[in-house]
Amino acid sequence: MSARARLAVLISGSGSNLQALIDDSQHAEAPFEIALVISNRADAFGLERARRAGIPTQTLSHRGFETRAAYDAALAEVLRAQAPDLIALAGFMRILTPELVQSWQGRMLNIHPSLLPSYRGLHTHARVLEAGEPWHGATVHFVTAELDSGPAILQARVPVLADDDPDRLAARVLAQEHRIYPLAARWFAEGRLVLGSDGRAWLDDRPLDAPVIIDASA
Repeated sequence: MSARARLAVLISGSGSNLQALIDDSQHAEAPFEIALVISNRADAFGLERARRAGIPTQTLSHRGFETRAAYDAALAEVLRAQAPDLIALAGFMRILTPELVQSWQGRMLNIHPSLLPSYRGLHTHARVLEAGEPWHGATVHFVTAELDSGPAILQARVPVLADDDPDRLAARVLAQEHRIYPLAARWFAEGRLVLGSDGRAWLDDRPLDAPVIIDASA
């Protein structure tokens, strides 16, 4: 890996996690740089965030592709041309085909707004409140073919408060996402984080039988 690992970030929306990665990459000692931002939506504000930071962007709309596999084949061509060391999914609202995931096995991260393996999928904040959970949070994990099921690396936990609604809870979780995603990217770029042949995440030459936990105040 080069002195600074090259990231490709995939987005579909506002790109707040992308901004956290951009901000971290701009520190002089940062071990990674963002080489390309790709969106499947031309109106994604994250593209503007990237342009303001001088980062190349590309829009690859999923419209016009007859199948998910056809879209992912086109996306794979874009990624191969850039040859990033790491792909970071940051609100990319597409389910990737197993073929694309396999091509980047161990070099693709995602951040999900729940304490995985609980609450995979969408609407996690409302579901956590409906269930009366005392804790919520976010998880950075390696991407595998099964949705939101790859080995967990790092989690931030926030307490669920009595007066929370989905929006208030989501805002506090998002603030923690902005902390943990750049940290996981740094670990990977520094060679400290790998996906082992045993299917587990390894950090500092030790398998993670459970993710690293950061407890956040309310």
